[in-house]
Amino acid sequence: MPKRLSLKPEEVEKYRKSKLIDHPDVPVAEKTQRETVPADYRFVFPEFLPDPEYDRRDRVRERLERDDMYRRRMVIEIPEFYVGSIMAVTIADEQTPSKESRFVGICIDRGGIGLRAFFILRNVVDGLGVEIMYEMYDPTVLSIETLLLEKRLDNHLYYLRDAPPEYSTFSFDTEAIPIPKGTAIPVNPLKVKLNPRPWLERWERQDLKGIQELNLPQKFYDRAEIHAEKPWQKHDLMKQYRSNINADDTEQVMKEVHQRKKAIDRENTRRRKEAIFKNKK
Repeated sequence: MPKRLSLKPEEVEKYRKSKLIDHPDVPVAEKTQRETVPADYRFVFPEFLPDPEYDRRDRVRERLERDDMYRRRMVIEIPEFYVGSIMAVTIADEQTPSKESRFVGICIDRGGIGLRAFFILRNVVDGLGVEIMYEMYDPTVLSIETLLLEKRLDNHLYYLRDAPPEYSTFSFDTEAIPIPKGTAIPVNPLKVKLNPRPWLERWERQDLKGIQELNLPQKFYDRAEIHAEKPWQKHDLMKQYRSNINADDTEQVMKEVHQRKKAIDRENTRRRKEAIFKNKK
């Protein structure tokens, strides 16, 4: 049996009886009476989706974690970003005179589910590559800014570790470049030129689109084909089922996120107006 996190019985019973979780006593019409959710929500808020690993899924725990995530978003604004976006993060740091520490870098990876959601920023500081992993809902995070919103051709940019420093160097004084609301997120077609071997990983064995031709001897590509996914595995239905999220579950969660986001936006707008009114006084 898969391991489950222990929860207080009263909390478990509360959410099992809640209409926010499917319950046989809740009419189907009431569940489906929601507004249309934007199609890109599953990419903007991937941490709200159920765990893709089947054995780690726990509906009650996921619901409780989402409640904590909504409360955290009432305190701090977490902007839209993707792998390849230039970001700035400020955290509370008691070791600095200002009690704050700010880091600017390019997002090279984003992952995790629920409160375990994380992202990694990379920058070259004084000739040394620096990478910091931030937990998205960490209470010590004071602000998250997206300075340049864009995507890259790959789902991760770890190969920047084996690339020249200019691909990962960003000024800490970089100003935000806004994009018009409603426009498509730009995709940066940049192809990175890697340093000569040896590398930290065998990049030729990964299906990467954001790097230039490696120009390796043919034997390296022959070995890459041997280690590639076996062709029959794409027809393994049980493997796909246990590693993917059901479309109905995705739709249900994204509808909830859409409703809660609107409520959070309204509350934040109200707070800003109150702050402006107090300052005028």
